[in-house]
Amino acid sequence: MAASTPRPPDDARQSRPGLRERKKLKTRVAIREATYGLIAEQGYEATTIEQIAAAAEVSPSTVFRYFPTKEDIVLTDEFDPVMEAAVRARPADETPLESLRAVLRQAVEAILADQPEEMSQRSRLMLEIPAVRARMTETMAETSLLLTRAVADRTGRAESDLEVRVFTASVMAALREVTIYWAEHDQRDDLVALVDRALDTLKGGLAL
Repeated sequence: MAASTPRPPDDARQSRPGLRERKKLKTRVAIREATYGLIAEQGYEATTIEQIAAAAEVSPSTVFRYFPTKEDIVLTDEFDPVMEAAVRARPADETPLESLRAVLRQAVEAILADQPEEMSQRSRLMLEIPAVRARMTETMAETSLLLTRAVADRTGRAESDLEVRVFTASVMAALREVTIYWAEHDQRDDLVALVDRALDTLKGGLAL
């Protein structure tokens, strides 16, 4: 996402990574920054991997090594592992929904604080570019699998449990719809409040 390295949720801060991991993260961030800069200048479709590589001062093969597709550059961030750890770190007596609510709120707040321009651009691309929106659905399904492990462990259920899978997938689907809704409404709304509103809907259902 933006110029700074993503700041993980407060209760999921991890020990400082080693030099090799820091170099890899620096490269990933440089590629993402270059991509967002080029897209802002000339649009998504006109931006090529070769241009991204040149702007990031890496080879095209390096771009592909870190990101298999252009959509992945736009969508990938460093939050999934820390989100899983954050779910596991929530109080044991907290309901799964409230645990995920707290973690998602912290993640969204961190992204908006550290990477507001990229968050804004990402949501617009989700709305405008079908390939980005489709890949976002895939990546959120992958995130759902990570969080399913944590939810299963916290509830004493198996990862393969249907209710666990449906619950976690529903939360991630809600986050996807929140992001699209936010973009559709010109990003005027408080994104964190929209996350709360969406999860309240899952908790209470729709009244007749």
